[in-house]
Formats: sequence, C-alpha cells, structure tokens
Amino acid sequence: MQADYVIVGAGSAGCALAYRLSEDGKYSVIVIEYGGSDAGPLIQMPGALSYPMNMKRYDWGYQSEPEPHLGGRRLACPRGKVIGGSSSINGMVYVRGHARDFDHWEESGATGWSGADVMPYYKRMECWDDAGHGGDASWRGTDGPIHVTRGPRTNPLVKAFVEAGKQAGYPFTEDYNGAQQEGFGAFEHTIYRGQRWSAANAYLKPALKRPNCTMVKGLAEKVVIEDGRAVGVKLRIGGRSEVIRVNREVILAASSINSPKLLMLSGIGPGAHLAEHGIDVIADRPGVGQNLQDHLELYIQMACTQPVSLFSYWNLPGKAWVGAQWLFGRTGPGASNQFESTGFIRSDAGVEYPDIQFHFLPLAVRYDGKVAAEGHGFQAHVGPMRSKSRGAVTLKSTDPTEAPAIFFNYMSHAEDWSEFRTAIRLTREIFGQEAFAPYAGHEIQPGADVQSDEALDAFIREHAESAYHPCGTAKMGAVSDPMAVVDPECRVIGVNGLRVADSSIFPRITNGNLNGPSIMVGEKASDHILGRTLLPRSNAAPWINPNWKTAQR
Repeated sequence: MQADYVIVGAGSAGCALAYRLSEDGKYSVIVIEYGGSDAGPLIQMPGALSYPMNMKRYDWGYQSEPEPHLGGRRLACPRGKVIGGSSSINGMVYVRGHARDFDHWEESGATGWSGADVMPYYKRMECWDDAGHGGDASWRGTDGPIHVTRGPRTNPLVKAFVEAGKQAGYPFTEDYNGAQQEGFGAFEHTIYRGQRWSAANAYLKPALKRPNCTMVKGLAEKVVIEDGRAVGVKLRIGGRSEVIRVNREVILAASSINSPKLLMLSGIGPGAHLAEHGIDVIADRPGVGQNLQDHLELYIQMACTQPVSLFSYWNLPGKAWVGAQWLFGRTGPGASNQFESTGFIRSDAGVEYPDIQFHFLPLAVRYDGKVAAEGHGFQAHVGPMRSKSRGAVTLKSTDPTEAPAIFFNYMSHAEDWSEFRTAIRLTREIFGQEAFAPYAGHEIQPGADVQSDEALDAFIREHAESAYHPCGTAKMGAVSDPMAVVDPECRVIGVNGLRVADSSIFPRITNGNLNGPSIMVGEKASDHILGRTLLPRSNAAPWINPNWKTAQR
C-alpha cells in the first residue's frame, strides 16, 4: 500500500493520469476508485446512455440544494461511481471547447493553458476517424488513446437540422473541434466500433496491465498531511481504514464535487468553514469549493408528422430489437448515442465566438430517458454556454460518506434569463425553416402559446435542467490570487506534494461538453507532474467570424 504516485479517482482525468504516469515504467502508481466495474451492456451500449446515470450502482446520486431562481427545485447532478467515472455514464459527446475559452484561462492567471498551449494535448489524446469528413486534419490527432468518431447520420431529421441551420443563415462547419467551431455540422462522440469508448477503455485498462500500476477499491476519506506535505491518503476499505503512503505526490482527480470535498476534509479550504466543522486548518484557501459552474439546457420539442423518429423503437419489442442488434453485431441504433448533429452559434452581434450550443435528437424525450412524448417527435437541447452565475460545494459534516452541499445558484444573473429567451427563440426559428417543412408538426414544448418574456421565464424556471457539466471548484490561477486553489502546474497552493487535476481546476467553464477538456487536463497535468518538457505550442489560429462585431450570423 505504497507508491510513487497515488491518484484519487479513476474518472476521465484520473485514467489519463494513470496511463501517462506509469507509461515509462519508472514510477509506481496506485489509483483509488470507490466505484466498480463498467462491464455490461448498460454502460457499453451507447444507445443505453440514459440508464447508468440513473442507477445507484454507477452514479453518486448527487442533487443540488434547492435552487431559489428555479422555483426551489433540486436538480440532479450525476457523477460517475464506476471506473471511467463520468465518461462511463455520460452522453459520449466529444467537444474540445473553443480556443478562446483557454485564452481566457491564461488571461485569468492559468499561465501556459491558452488555446495554443492545450491544442497539442488534444492532438496527443485523440484517435480521430477523419474518413470523408472534411476539415483541416492538421488540427486533429490520429494515434491517441481516445477514439473520436461520428455517427452514421442516416436519419432524415438529423440531416434536416444541419440544413435548417444553414437556411437560417448560420455557417456550416466541417469540424467544430478543428479550426471552426461556429456553425452547424456533424457531432463527434467517444464511440468506437459501436461501443462506448470511455477513459477506462482508453487509458485505465491498458495502464493496469503494467506491473507498476495498481487499482485499489475504497473510499478516500482524507489526504494525510505531515509538516505541510501530502504523504498519503486515508482510505476506507470495508469496515477498516488504512493509509496508502506516497513517495512523490498525491493527485486528486475525484470530480468537481468530490475533489473539493476531500480538500476540505483534509484541512484545505475556507478557514472559517473548516472551523465550523472542527477541522484543523492546514491551508486557508477560500476558493476551495467556490466558483462552481454548470451548463443549463432546455428541450425544445416538436411533433413529427412522418414516422421517421426513434419513437418506432420506444416500446418493448423495439428496444429488444435494438438490444439484439447491438449484442450480436455492435450495430443498429444502439451503436450510436443518437446525438449526431449539432450547432454552435453566437447569440448576437458583438459576441466574439459561440455562446449557444445545440444537441439535436430525433426523438422527443428527456435526456435521462424519462417522459417520452406519445408519438413521433424530435428536439434540440439548447442552452447558453457562459453563464455568470456561480455556486459552491460545501461540507455538511466531517463524515466522508455524506454528500456535500451542492448549490449552483443557477439563473442568479439577469443576463441568464435574456440569454435563455434568445436561445429558445432562435431554436424556434431554426425549426421553422424549409428543411423541416416535411416533418414539423406542432410544438410540444414550450408550446405555441408560450411567447412573452414572462411566459418564457416561467417555462425556463420550471423546465431548465442541468447539462451535467459541473466544474471550477478548485480553480487554477496565479499564486497571488487569493481565490486560486492550484497554480498553473496543478499544485495545491500552500501544501507540498499535492495536486488537483480534473474539471475542478477550470477557471471558467468551456464552450460545450466537458469530458474532452477533463481528459485533456489529465494529459497535460501528467507532463507537469513528471517534469517533462511541455509539448510545443500550436501556431494555428482558430476561425473567428469576420463579422462578429456587427452581425449575429
């Protein structure tokens, strides 16, 4: 129970760290994971994505505190409790984020994390299937552990969505993860040969085949700190506690919920809050648990006048047929997450790069698989990307088994409301284009009668849901920043031998889904930890709409 490096959390970033830190065989690595195996079709079949995130076996089952600006609702906050972490229960959508997101990171104090700095790490991690896709291949990686593919896009509704975006005046993008994010085009996902390609499949399982990498199952209770240095992790295994000693460093990669919780239980966090719980303060870092961010989204649903949606399979025989095709051939609808078209747009003139994202689905159903509309339909998940609202993760007690208090403070800025109204109205405009004329029936939700600002606000308050992208609770920044938790090398400020490397360290949320950026953090952090020369910065410039100052599209 001793290693050179101890990683807490076998999630997206933790798996990448395990792979890279053990890669040359020089150092021993122990990965601590509380969850269990990812075997079985409910995780590995892409089309079954709504199941694992709603199962106690695979999900921590977190919920937000009552959100005052959403009518006091408690929103689900799924986090993976399984090897692969949330990459084993998510929607498998792959988005790097816009280069400008990372330029903002650097401007806010995360030196060396600009778009040009992180692009080489995206290339290192990717195995991009570019066959016939177009786009500039120089932006992409082709021999990394993460398979990035595209769905078959044979459903006519999937094609209609992209065409409607073009008809509404927006650009077409051949590769939103390449030079040009802005526009409508094909979605990319972490699916390979019809199977979910999680961080566990890509990184952890190959790493565990090495003699110097081991996984230990148990609940991390705290980081053991002696004389200002992390020397191990206290771990609960069954009914007993043990300490895994570390020779070099402890790395927390336990999620933006559990990493700040562990820091606070270890005496690192806001001093007054720790004192309230009787925890000795080792490092008074007021930013621990603060800066919590997420993406909210709404489902704009339309009835479909032709029987071409996935509703044909929304019954017991249909689901059995889908399951059989996947089990025996890794083919059919179950081999795709069905998010096969997307759009990234700017909400208005003066917005430099996209601030609204669409996930199109050829079925009218909630993301968690509940409340399917009775009949054929389709929908767009839409939401603003850069809300100014901030929340916090705080302790409820010193019991490591008790969930922390998670308060997002959603929709606490006036701009959130105007941005969401804009997103709804722009989605309606897209669904009203000629490309959807053969398919579009009545609007299921919000409903044609929901038009005024007041009516839209009421709909948002009642129906907005998390896109499951929590981040930012141990933000990276300059050592002089009192709210920074880690420095630009992911080292916890005020404690030696301890780092955080997961979505906790994001200074600001990125534009799109967070699994790709979380893995990238693990990749880049590994070079910092090992003291390697960082990969050379990219000299490729992202495409920015030349009319962004004066035109919306």
